[in-house]
Amino acid sequence: MNQKIKRRSLLGGLGVAVAGIVAAKMTLGTSKKTNDVVVASEPEGDGYRLTEHVKKYYRSTTI
Repeated sequence: MNQKIKRRSLLGGLGVAVAGIVAAKMTLGTSKKTNDVVVASEPEGDGYRLTEHVKKYYRSTTI
């Protein structure tokens, strides 16, 4: 029984460590300079576009 507890503790600790590493990588990967300006480019083609009249419709459907 003592082996099971040790193994569970090891696997649980390993899971927590991996989750922490993933969270740290995601946080560090998304930080950028505050002076960067992101410009949204228009998508090419005749597909869906989020325009003002579409946004107005979405706002009218909320409760």
